[in-house]
Amino acid sequence: MNCPLISIVIVNHNSKSYLTECFASLKKQTFEDYEVIFIDNGSTDGSTEYIKSNFSDFTRLIRLQNNCGFAEANNIGIRTARGKYVVLLNNDTKADPFWLQELIRAAEKDEQIGMCASKILFMREPTMIDSTGMGIYPDGTSKQRGWKELDRGQYDNHLDILLPSGCAALYRREMLDQIGLFDERFFAYCEDTDLGLRARLAGWKCRFVPKAIVYHLYAGSWRLYPLRKIFLIERNRTLLVWKMFPFWTIMKSYYYYLIRCVYHICGIIYHRGEVSEYLTNIPLWSLILTVIRAQVEAIILLPSYLLGRIKTNRSLVKKTNIYSLLKKYAISAQEITLKG
Repeated sequence: MNCPLISIVIVNHNSKSYLTECFASLKKQTFEDYEVIFIDNGSTDGSTEYIKSNFSDFTRLIRLQNNCGFAEANNIGIRTARGKYVVLLNNDTKADPFWLQELIRAAEKDEQIGMCASKILFMREPTMIDSTGMGIYPDGTSKQRGWKELDRGQYDNHLDILLPSGCAALYRREMLDQIGLFDERFFAYCEDTDLGLRARLAGWKCRFVPKAIVYHLYAGSWRLYPLRKIFLIERNRTLLVWKMFPFWTIMKSYYYYLIRCVYHICGIIYHRGEVSEYLTNIPLWSLILTVIRAQVEAIILLPSYLLGRIKTNRSLVKKTNIYSLLKKYAISAQEITLKG
């Protein structure tokens, strides 16, 4: 049996209502040399039965007993994948018919391109940008480039980027074999930043592909769990800093973290930014306790991440200096807190 050029990995947890649009868009792809691997994270809403009944002709289904998280489930899919390239796709998306064709065209131009980022637009507002790749703030928080901006093509000529969003990203198998897969301890959030930074440190390039378009519902699977999302982001970005950043940069990250907190407070006062939106559904005290709990758990997990830091530093051939990456692709506190 010939191996496909692309393996698409889709992770799902109780999101049956999103699957029709997502899978129907894959059937319409102009590029046909691909396989779909559907990893179900212990769903109880009939998701797997739906896939078996409607899309079993081109989907390999792996059903897990429990929700093991985005990172581990994707790793299971990647290990199962047979393609030269692995493409991750969120289940709450719809892909343009030329999506795969454009991704593979970009990746095949240069053997040093290890990652490609799609242009991700909001499904409900298709003229608005969700992501054109990721940037990073000095406290370890990553943010979608162009988030909630009107798409006027302003990013279409800026093809060299830091890393892709795991929502719709292509990864070269050769690169993954070298640097390893997602850090499963993250469970969800920041795992794509961690993998992307490891890839860049090893000398791999990342390209934004403006014609590879995906429409995203945005946090569809997490909309009912805002505190869980906040907890994971705050815990994981702290662990990311200790795992990947140089020591003096780690110390400076706490200064930048305080600046970000000040901007968040301003956002709450003036009703701007994502945190302000969260507070329409959850009380402020609950949000503060969640952030504190995230920091406490990060401290508890820190010893194992320091060991991981040693292994990471030994395993990567550092062709790229992390200082230059943090400087070149840095985003401001204002952009990360008040935008949108």
